[in-house]
Amino acid sequence: MTPLRVGLLGCGFMGRTHAQVYRLLPEVELVGAWDDDPERLEAACAEFGCRPEAGLGADPVSAEGIDVVDVCLPTALHARATIAAARAGKHVVCEKPIARTLEEADAMIAACETKGVRLLIGHCIRYWAEYAELRRIVQSGELGALTSLNLTRYGGFPHWSSRDWLSDEAQAGGAVMDMHIHDTDFALDLLGEPDETVSFGTVDRRGVSQVFTTMRFGRCTVHAEGGWNLPAGTPFAMTFRAVFEQGAAIFEGGSLTVYADGEEPRRPAFARMAGAGGGNIDDLGGYALELADFVDALRTGREVTVVTPQSARRSLATVLEETRQVKARL
Repeated sequence: MTPLRVGLLGCGFMGRTHAQVYRLLPEVELVGAWDDDPERLEAACAEFGCRPEAGLGADPVSAEGIDVVDVCLPTALHARATIAAARAGKHVVCEKPIARTLEEADAMIAACETKGVRLLIGHCIRYWAEYAELRRIVQSGELGALTSLNLTRYGGFPHWSSRDWLSDEAQAGGAVMDMHIHDTDFALDLLGEPDETVSFGTVDRRGVSQVFTTMRFGRCTVHAEGGWNLPAGTPFAMTFRAVFEQGAAIFEGGSLTVYADGEEPRRPAFARMAGAGGGNIDDLGGYALELADFVDALRTGREVTVVTPQSARRSLATVLEETRQVKARL
């Protein structure tokens, strides 16, 4: 079978993370890459055995022999790159969030639908093993109904971004859009549309630097906190605490423990896939599962149901509302 040929747009931290995954996936070949930093591009091409692809950066139409364009650029560039790739007939993987604005998101979705190409937005937490296990527990009802869920995601400011683009609110949208969106997205995917959403937080020159959001889903309350306003060197952390009628599931310190009334606590074991380090992750698992799912969908012709473009748009709409509320209350 002919390998699925991928062209990578952006060779920073996230681009290199995706490249590591493509190297592990069978019947996938990373054939070309583009980055506006020549030294970073050269280093990535040498590491992953692909060619520098000038056409990817200017016009994907000229990028011959590429089936999928993987967009790992600053958020404000997602729409332009995705629309250009779609018009060239390429399938698209685009890192989260889908775009900087809802208008851009709508244009991306429309361009892909018009050309009949697939679009995957990289909401990797939906594939992350511990979060997927929480979803399974909720859906199975084995611990009764979910009554409350606390989600946290925090750390020092991510200065590792290329040319420090994350510090520019116009490009990144602040911590609420770049970091906290993971937990907003997961809550919406898990529980549907909230009956109410209330947000408070702090703002600095980079935008919303910390957010405290409470959502009500019927009788279940979700509280999500996220931010990057801690002192430099503060380690990144992501946790959740889910309380059920008959138990709890707590993820902290990189380990998930499930408590059920009348039973010994259990700690599910998950396979780990080591990454190159840096940024805020050391596990390729969620990224590998999302990209493998997309590749399989392209091979078999089925739809990707874990993350759809419309659900990614919904998450963007919600974090934009969270941002609006935080700023309005200052």
